[in-house]
Amino acid sequence: MSPVEITPEYNPLRLASDRRLNRIAGPSGLIIFGVTGDLSRKKLMPAIYDLANRGLLPPGFSLVGFARRDWEDQDFEKVVYEAVKQYARTPFDEDVWAQLSHGIRFVQGEFDDDDAFARLKATIEELDEHRGTMGNHAFYLSIPPKSFPLVTEQLRRSGLAEQKDGQWRRVVIEKPFGSDLKTARELNTVVESVFPPDSVFRIDHYLGKETVQNILALRFANQMFEPIWNSNHVDHVQITMAEDIGVGGRAGYYDGIGAARDVIQNHLLQLLALTAMEEPLSFDAADLRAEKEKVLSAVRLPKDLSKSTARGQYSGGWQGGENVIGFLDEDGMDPQSPTETYAAMRLDIGTRRWAGVPFYLRAGKRLGRRVTEIAVVFKRAPQALFEESQTSDLGQNALVIRVQPDEGVTIRFGSKVPGATMQVRDVTMDFGYGHAFTEASPEAYERLILDVLLGDPPLFPRHEEVELSWKILDPIEEFWATQGQPEQYRPGTWGPASADELLARDGRTWRRP
Repeated sequence: MSPVEITPEYNPLRLASDRRLNRIAGPSGLIIFGVTGDLSRKKLMPAIYDLANRGLLPPGFSLVGFARRDWEDQDFEKVVYEAVKQYARTPFDEDVWAQLSHGIRFVQGEFDDDDAFARLKATIEELDEHRGTMGNHAFYLSIPPKSFPLVTEQLRRSGLAEQKDGQWRRVVIEKPFGSDLKTARELNTVVESVFPPDSVFRIDHYLGKETVQNILALRFANQMFEPIWNSNHVDHVQITMAEDIGVGGRAGYYDGIGAARDVIQNHLLQLLALTAMEEPLSFDAADLRAEKEKVLSAVRLPKDLSKSTARGQYSGGWQGGENVIGFLDEDGMDPQSPTETYAAMRLDIGTRRWAGVPFYLRAGKRLGRRVTEIAVVFKRAPQALFEESQTSDLGQNALVIRVQPDEGVTIRFGSKVPGATMQVRDVTMDFGYGHAFTEASPEAYERLILDVLLGDPPLFPRHEEVELSWKILDPIEEFWATQGQPEQYRPGTWGPASADELLARDGRTWRRP
């Protein structure tokens, strides 16, 4: 059975209220490895319930958890129930929960336990028979990357990855996709030796966010932006992902990874690609990927990385009325760790459209506020008509795409100040999803999980994009490895002084979101 379009007559649970998600998955099930982790509890389980509540999952949808815990089906069902009650975005509905809970199963075992995978296979076959999942199953690897090869090999050995006629098997991989180009290639080789490339879904939850997808609509559905989206008019682009929290309980994971590997290699380079890409032939996955890959292939690093990159670690101090500890004092952290909690870099794109336009990327923890945005900053207009004193408060025009937390778009431009004299200063026009649309935006994992079940891949990067991203980042990481300890910066600020100096050398400054 193939996915069906929603019509007024077709309503297995309830008519989906979100026009963004307008297809219902066919018979299928989802198996989650690492089901006891925070991602599963806070994001995946609630997203599955929300999809069911919106009427976007088939009545026989099934959820299987695989973990070491000594649980029975009912124990796992209780875990899912508590996660849904605490984190789901849609109201709790007993009828929806009853329908969903009938398909919840749990398999106890280790990743190297052949018998456990035999039990998993038997569980899936039981669901095919009694829940009508018809052999269609996706395996979600919410596990450390080092376990990917073992689990995918177990899926191959046990026959769980085998796709029979009229059925599908897919695998979902959470970031990071390797730790450098070499490990990414090794991982891709292992996974794609078991699953065909079109059955491998690499999750980047940022690509499921409404505002990220709106970049394409903003650029290509409007006549006013695309003619000025080039080096003739754009001075530079800033892409920022700032967090106001520290690493906290993730210290063991974060040490050795750092801000650049954690979010720049995937999230921010994807945002760069969507911002800089040429218009695709269509929104099909192959066409979108082709244009993104062209951009990533054209990225050039400045020759002097000491002047075009910056990194830092947050120290202890006061932030928001709270005295917080420094990165090196976090529980479980190596006190000599060279891992950065802040990373910034200048990248150039060697295409005609973007020749001479620098792209500045930055990401960090314990910064001034939580915000992710893309700021396209335009060149200054000729000021021959105005005296210098009349435009002294006028900055550069900018179009800012806010990815989170308050999704929307802001345009900054100059306007006359009311009064008898000609004084021009900056004003803003603001669009926010929250007050512009009555339809609720789906949470990123809702959209991405549904796309996996539908086999719809446009929002998922292929291994070519992953490898191109590592080709960009690897030389920077290798340079940093020779530079000793990162510079310290105070919590609640916007990073180390070297980051400000990076832009100051080009006669520019960072935005203060």
